[in-house]
Amino acid sequence: MRLRRGFAIFLVVFGATIVLTGQTQPPPPSAPAGQGTPQQPPPAGRGRGAGGGGGGGSFANAFPPRPPGDPAAIERGKALYGTHCSFCHGADTRGGDSGPSLLRSLIVLDDQHGELIAPVVQNGRLDAGMPKFSLTTQQISDIADYIHSFRAAGYDQSRNLPPNIVVGDAKAGAAVFTATCGSCHQANGDLRGIASRIEDPRILQQTWLMPGSAGRGAAPTVKVPPTTVTVTLPSGQRVEGQLERIDDFVVSLRESDGTHRSFRLNGDTPRVDVHDPLLAHRDLLRTYTDADIHNITAFLVTLK
Repeated sequence: MRLRRGFAIFLVVFGATIVLTGQTQPPPPSAPAGQGTPQQPPPAGRGRGAGGGGGGGSFANAFPPRPPGDPAAIERGKALYGTHCSFCHGADTRGGDSGPSLLRSLIVLDDQHGELIAPVVQNGRLDAGMPKFSLTTQQISDIADYIHSFRAAGYDQSRNLPPNIVVGDAKAGAAVFTATCGSCHQANGDLRGIASRIEDPRILQQTWLMPGSAGRGAAPTVKVPPTTVTVTLPSGQRVEGQLERIDDFVVSLRESDGTHRSFRLNGDTPRVDVHDPLLAHRDLLRTYTDADIHNITAFLVTLK
């Protein structure tokens, strides 16, 4: 009895629903003779946009292409990006071994004209290995316009790597190399045969710009010693180890026996000395022009 009463209530509610909506589910159209039941289009999902097409899925719909930027600003930004950013974030903004992808960074995606990117660039993220860059707001805006010229999803020409990046003047590169790198490296010494050891010019360029970073998808070709730090306490005691983190409030390190130590910072107390083996390379990155980078690479590929 209870089962019949419940079923009767279900029929009343179901009928009322049909009356209120004024609609019923239409039967599928009959197929012409000789054909099977018509297939409904598959639902949108990974790799499929709202319209059923491929190329990015829901991510592509969430971040559609931006309006075209100012070509002059994009060209300026491209030069600045190549000098200051590509060695970590990759030539195609998709990241490398030492830096994350910018293409799908939430900060970059929410940014319009560099207003969100500027604080990160100008202040750096020392705990993540990103140095400060003395770039103006306008320069960062140009870099942002260049980054925004890449599509956040799908496939675009940025995925097509250039067939040859050796477009500089090797003779001019030799002169720049002697002036900027000659105090630490010698073409006939530690760099003899480097072009034979690193045959891909793209990896070679990444390597000399920032050793230990061979670019996205490539294994580092040079092993770089870790950054170390010396903390001198007010008592005169010195604590040394591999740097793990440093900011305005704390410095953390790992001693040679594996012990982790952290010290709270109060101004210049305790004294902290960071020993970065790549400091000279980081400092020089701010001085290279786009032509310098191309010319030095053209020179290094001759060292076989």
